[in-house]
Amino acid sequence: MTLYTTLHLHNVPEDKTGAYADWFDGPHRDALVRLKGFAGADRYEVTEAQIMPDAVQCWRYLSVYDFEVSDPKLQIPALGPLLAEARDSGLVSADGAERLHTFQLFGDWKIGPNWQRDKPLSGVSIILGNYVPGRFDEYQAWYENVHSVEVINVPGHVGMKRGVLSDIQVEPRSYCPGDQLVMTAQQTDDLIFTVTDFGMRALGKSPSGVTMEPRSKAGSVARTVHYFRKISGTEFWPGGVAYAGDLSVYPEATRGQSASPWR
Repeated sequence: MTLYTTLHLHNVPEDKTGAYADWFDGPHRDALVRLKGFAGADRYEVTEAQIMPDAVQCWRYLSVYDFEVSDPKLQIPALGPLLAEARDSGLVSADGAERLHTFQLFGDWKIGPNWQRDKPLSGVSIILGNYVPGRFDEYQAWYENVHSVEVINVPGHVGMKRGVLSDIQVEPRSYCPGDQLVMTAQQTDDLIFTVTDFGMRALGKSPSGVTMEPRSKAGSVARTVHYFRKISGTEFWPGGVAYAGDLSVYPEATRGQSASPWR
């Protein structure tokens, strides 16, 4: 069995946001559970806080579909007709922004010490990234052994999973700017604080005293990053910042600052 994740990045007409939410958590979920290999789905909305505050966020919504399948050529594309229902009903904006990208995962969530297993996520961030040609092994080793550990120890960051763009895609196919997926899970109600400390750790200026290693030269700068908050289901992050360390070292003045740079 192999793990796959499909990202549905899209917008919804302003007068259809409630209808889309009702469809996703109602008949759409009912249909999803009948798909062989379906493992779960959640829906997210883009956040105001971003690690690259000046970057254009062209998608307001992200739906994440997880699969554990034995025959991806048959099982993954079966999601397409279900999403076509929303498109045909006018629930997806016909603005040319919609994208569907499926990634074969290297593994399930790599969980850090901050993760509160009995509580839901507050959101996720995704990087659509690339590596420098000829340096794939170096890129993977840096992410797996160095950077993933750094990221999931930041306050509010709790886990990471990664994958490579799959040959098997859900229709309609579209160009993807990055063949490497990095998805980070959050449990925080202060995302500005979380992304700020991420940036400060990269600069070696975090009140925690933690300094990240220099970014690997195997990682391409051709990448985009997007933070989203969870908006589907019935269980939501109850509040606070998940952190296994000492939050008291952070002055209150650090809350609410913008974050830069990003990794």
